[in-house]
Amino acid sequence: MSEAVHFERVAIIGTGLLGGSLGLALRARNLAREVVAVVRRADAQREVVALGIAQRAELELSAGVRGADLVVLASPVHAMPSLVAHAAPHLSAGAIVTDVGSVKGVLAEALPPLLPAGGCYVGSHPMAGSHHTGYAHARADLFENAACIVTPARPANPAAEERVLWLWRALGARVLRRSATRHDEEVAWVSHAPHAIAFAFAASLADAPESARELAGPGFRDFTRIAASDPAMWADILVSNKLALAAPLLSAAERAAALARAIESGDAGAVTKLLSAARDELASGESLARSGGANPEIQAAKSAAPKE
Repeated sequence: MSEAVHFERVAIIGTGLLGGSLGLALRARNLAREVVAVVRRADAQREVVALGIAQRAELELSAGVRGADLVVLASPVHAMPSLVAHAAPHLSAGAIVTDVGSVKGVLAEALPPLLPAGGCYVGSHPMAGSHHTGYAHARADLFENAACIVTPARPANPAAEERVLWLWRALGARVLRRSATRHDEEVAWVSHAPHAIAFAFAASLADAPESARELAGPGFRDFTRIAASDPAMWADILVSNKLALAAPLLSAAERAAALARAIESGDAGAVTKLLSAARDELASGESLARSGGANPEIQAAKSAAPKE
């Protein structure tokens, strides 16, 4: 194996925005001798090869994962256990399974028992993407400068874990290590809750005057942009992380209620205090809020494979 090539064969299950970008990035950097895509439709089978995402695309899961030393799940989170269960009999001894999903706790519990002896699961979550979906929007540079969280190998396998860490660093990501539980808690605050709140506000526009949107400016567009993301994908993410989401949603609701009370009472001092606290809190964490792409949330569900 040459120094640049780190994996013999990488199988990517799902080639939407993330899976497609991963294939392009692996091939652009010569990190795998062969990239194989697993897709659902014959036209996608042709297109992902034509676009350079993979050297080969398979419709059958068994054919796609056979001989792979790394298997990457780029499907909706809820579909991953079933995919692994069906792929397991065809995995090579010692194969590493990782993913690009937005939730880790449920996967860390569900996936390892499904793997054959010698296999292991190492969770990955690159915080990169956009509200655009599908492999037509895939980019080889999507992961550059993006945070990527990697969770411990299950069962414990330091060598496999190091290979996954190496992969994301080689793709230009800023790699962070977290337990699966801590990952879900933190991402609930910085990604999942903001999306849920943006969706809720966008839904509330049904009560706005019909002509109000004629006045919308950059602030409105900045706040509501992520609510243009795929609803089915985000339903999958939010429900999968329901336990960790309770705290940030409750906290935001309490502060929104306090702000509403201060505004209703005409207490400008209290309003200023609340707004200043919000601005100061945001500024204190600004240096940590780096991410890749226009949307700092990985599109790891329907956007991973929406048109296969």
